[in-house]
Amino acid sequence: MRATFMLGRIAGVRIGVNWSVLVIFALIAAVLAAGRLPHDYPGRGWVLYTLVGIGTALVFFASLLAHELAHAVVARRNGVEVEDIVLWLLGGATRMRSEAPTPGAEWRIAGVGPLVSLLLGGLFVVLTWLFHVAGASGLLVESAAWLATINVLLAVFNVIPAAPLDGGRLLRSFLWWRTGDRLRATTGAARAGQVFGWLLVGFGIWAFIWSAAFSALWLALIGWFLVLAATEEGRQARLRELLSGVAVRDTMTRDPVTVPSRETVGEFLSGEARAGRHSAFPVTRDRGNGEAERDDHHAVGLLTMDRAERVGQDDQRRLTVGEIMLPLDQTQVSRPDEPLSEAVTRMTPGPEHRLLVLDDEGHPVGIVAPSDVNRTVERITADHGGPAR
Repeated sequence: MRATFMLGRIAGVRIGVNWSVLVIFALIAAVLAAGRLPHDYPGRGWVLYTLVGIGTALVFFASLLAHELAHAVVARRNGVEVEDIVLWLLGGATRMRSEAPTPGAEWRIAGVGPLVSLLLGGLFVVLTWLFHVAGASGLLVESAAWLATINVLLAVFNVIPAAPLDGGRLLRSFLWWRTGDRLRATTGAARAGQVFGWLLVGFGIWAFIWSAAFSALWLALIGWFLVLAATEEGRQARLRELLSGVAVRDTMTRDPVTVPSRETVGEFLSGEARAGRHSAFPVTRDRGNGEAERDDHHAVGLLTMDRAERVGQDDQRRLTVGEIMLPLDQTQVSRPDEPLSEAVTRMTPGPEHRLLVLDDEGHPVGIVAPSDVNRTVERITADHGGPAR
């Protein structure tokens, strides 16, 4: 899930928000402001109900962010690089650049999120009691009670042993510890996720037929998401097994055509790059006074034809490649000797679905696109004499 815009960094982790958050945010605020709050505490005025509803929704998303930040912080302490955190329609996602090195690390990373949600639920229980004892507004009491309930439910739901939930990660770490086989453990957790997802879909549809409740369809939607995500995890696990022993250098397109950052978009589109067969180009910094010529080829970002072609005709003469490129800190970067089975997991969440391959000095030496990976898979499959699954 891609971020529509970035909020900034917390504890060194980039925080992004997908536009779909607005849907669930508006839904939570509306349900509270137009339903639960006026039903339990009538006569307060719609402005007050709206403010409390919006405030409660904001605190809820702050709770989700705390849950995901816990994953990110513990992951980094266990040697796992964190790409970013993205809040979206169905909650949050902490995207990591690599996998946990041991079953114990996997257990700690997965378990800390539900633990934080449970602790937050307990905190809001205490706040509910304090507000009640202090004679605070009933709306504050109701808001704190709702936040306590939703955080406890979030913790409980997330420990269900089914991928891609945190409980699925816990199950995978246990199976990994028992069998010593990460692939087998991932496959088991993915299958559990598919079964649980289909159960939710079936139950949600059944409940909607009998009750016509919108919440039942929401449950079915969550189940469908779990099925898709669990299926993708299983596919990725099989892909990593197939690519084991293959390095990035064996798959990448070597010696890519580079583009200087000061070149205008118009010059880029009308130049040799336009006539070539490539669709993505490493952007290099321009050599300054006193710098060695070799320094001119340090990568500073990545530019795709699609990104360049979206620039209007008038702006093509004004904007430079450096102004529209994907900066290096937002680009998925790899090294030639990195195992492809690890690198490929970063391509799907990457903004351009590509890996920019750099040498130890930061010079671009290759690009890995989905088509490169597909060719490698086809070659390995042909060598093994069977179709890819």
